[in-house]
Amino acid sequence: MVELDEIDYGILQLLQRDARNTTPVDMADQLPVSAQTIRNRISGLQDNDVIEGYVPIINYENAGFPIRLRFVCTAPVKERSDLATEALEISNVVHVQEILSGKENLHVVAVTNSSEEITEIAESLSELGLRLESERLMGKSHHRPFNHFGTDIVDEQ
Repeated sequence: MVELDEIDYGILQLLQRDARNTTPVDMADQLPVSAQTIRNRISGLQDNDVIEGYVPIINYENAGFPIRLRFVCTAPVKERSDLATEALEISNVVHVQEILSGKENLHVVAVTNSSEEITEIAESLSELGLRLESERLMGKSHHRPFNHFGTDIVDEQ
């Protein structure tokens, strides 16, 4: 684990708020360091896997995939991580979350535009060796930045 300081946390807060439209120069206006220092810090955060990537938030309904499902599955505990990785390879699966419990320990999110594909996805999960506990139609998702990353330093500047 890498040690982070208030500048690192401030950078993370600003990236969480709007990574796409926030430049190192913009960040330097809100943090007490130069844009070059921001660039160096971001590189360090990436090198240390604190920042693992930049992923767009996609509105699947607007992209033509109005059906969003959560499959709640049970995987053998020793195989859970491997099965999670395999589940991500199934067509239409966009997210897999490991749950640290014995039952219902893998939540799989898939998107589709046809009810026929729902059955195909469920069958593919079952063929991996997952026991399907439930299928749930999902509504809107709401997100916010983790508020303990640098809000003090960012909001006081």
